[in-house]
Amino acid sequence: MAQKETLLHLFAGGCGGTVGAIVTCPLEVVKTRLQSSGISLRSVFQVQLGTFSGTGVIRPGSVTPGLLQVLRSILEKEGPKSLFRGLGPNLVGVAPSRAIYFAAYSKAKETFNGVFVPNSGLVHMSSAGFAAFVTNSLMNPIWMVKTRMQLERKARGEKRMNALQCARYVYRTEGARGFYRGLTASYAGISETMICFLIYESLKKRLAESRYAKPGGEADRGASDFLWLMMAAAFAKGCASCIAYPHEVIRTRLREEGSKYRYFFQTARLVAVEEGYAAFYRGLVPQLIRQIPNTAIVLSTYELIVYLLGERAQ
Repeated sequence: MAQKETLLHLFAGGCGGTVGAIVTCPLEVVKTRLQSSGISLRSVFQVQLGTFSGTGVIRPGSVTPGLLQVLRSILEKEGPKSLFRGLGPNLVGVAPSRAIYFAAYSKAKETFNGVFVPNSGLVHMSSAGFAAFVTNSLMNPIWMVKTRMQLERKARGEKRMNALQCARYVYRTEGARGFYRGLTASYAGISETMICFLIYESLKKRLAESRYAKPGGEADRGASDFLWLMMAAAFAKGCASCIAYPHEVIRTRLREEGSKYRYFFQTARLVAVEEGYAAFYRGLVPQLIRQIPNTAIVLSTYELIVYLLGERAQ
């Protein structure tokens, strides 16, 4: 029975991740470009008034392009297909990564329920943290290749590297260690997963309590229940992303080819000194637009499949 439960969570997690990855891939590409240090900054000129004479002094400055500008640039220079760069390794990686994550989360929750107060916030945070650690450790090479492919810029019509060619290139130029660039930033990002699942499980518990409090609440789940779960997942991911977003920018910088970024804290210091603290939130808008519906789709699909197949197995 325990093996069936694990397989069910593996399958449900894989399905949820695949659906979410396909739907939100274009926003993933735009977000990665905005996080990169190689983005073209628009030049602007600011007029500052002199202190005594009142004369204007023109000083050069720069402004980071917005979501729509980056999107338009990709479409004009590289074509619509570029919005799905990295989808191959993403699909190769997202199904097993989500499957591993939800299976590890489910097993960890069983274990931690026997150690801490059952179904408490501490159980949910510990389970989410453990599952994220296992998933990041195993899947980092695939995400590394995906990021490199999304950062690759070529003129329309020129041949691009596919996932296998990109992986070979990384191994040839950087060795096996190259596939684990950005792993420390991914570990730092475990905090985002822990916050997300703490909020999501708390809201899910409240929804279950309000459902059972109503007459006939013990009946089968309806479409409205899964809609509420989607909204809970969206809210949880939105809060977690805003709090823990800087690690995403650091991870992208660490994965850039031939960059000056080497370690987590060194990268954080360089970004802060050279670009200011606002740079840690570059790409946040497309990240939220992508991650909020993506997480809602993944978690609701997961819950639906677990519910349907779990009921059938009984």
